Amino acid sequence: MNSLQWDDVRYFLTLSREGSLSASARLLEVEHSTVARRVGNLEKTLKVKLFDRLARGWVLTREGVELSRQAESLEMEMLSLWRTALANTTLSGTVRLSAPPILMSDFLVPRLPSFQEKYREIELELIGESRGADLSRREADIALRMSEPKSPQLVARLLCNVNYKLYGVPAWLERPESERSFIGLDLRSGCWQKIWLEKYVSPRSYALRTNDIRAMYHAALSGIGMALLPRFMVAEDSRLVSIPMPKSPPPCPLYLVMHSDVRRAPRIRATADFLIDLVQSHAHNF
Repeated sequence: MNSLQWDDVRYFLTLSREGSLSASARLLEVEHSTVARRVGNLEKTLKVKLFDRLARGWVLTREGVELSRQAESLEMEMLSLWRTALANTTLSGTVRLSAPPILMSDFLVPRLPSFQEKYREIELELIGESRGADLSRREADIALRMSEPKSPQLVARLLCNVNYKLYGVPAWLERPESERSFIGLDLRSGCWQKIWLEKYVSPRSYALRTNDIRAMYHAALSGIGMALLPRFMVAEDSRLVSIPMPKSPPPCPLYLVMHSDVRRAPRIRATADFLIDLVQSHAHNF
């Protein structure tokens, strides 16, 4: 047991959750051979076969299922240890911030120089992702989310409401409604923006569909059609104008979320306060 390595356990847990070397390697940002080697090391250390190597993927053995439960408990203890240590650190080190990609690229990143000037010892690691990062597993320290978290371990603060409007080039204002074209999300999308817009728009009126909101924005700029976009994305771009609709879409709440164990850590608190002030000072853009 003296040779048991935490990293081997961590790789084992990831593979047990993902079920394949390739998916685990992408998540861990390593080669798939590294995942296989780490899990093999753990099997040799414990003298237990943890996985059946099948063509359809790696499947936990009965022993592997039992040990995965204990490994998850160990993971929680390790993460708790890390959060306790973090709470006693200074204004230096890395802070991982997760946010929707479009909010990160179009609003946050252009406004980060002032943060870097004030906190030169804090290194921000930005994670642009639509899914919610698991703060309990340290996938991020702070998350900006468009929905309120349910976990009692997380603390959330409502920053603002993000408003959406229909935008297009000014020429669309002069066209009769029967001749207007729209840019929509692809048919597989189940998000509320797609559902809301399609209540008012005939399927025949779509000139373009895409799963990329940046593509929607540029398509609107090109004059292909009108797109439902978040206000912060367009607020400072005079090339697009708001197109009147019979009813405005509902706003989306924007929350700042942290794990309760790390919210008082100096570098986490400083970053959170910066984000709160930043959003509130630009509330007119949302």
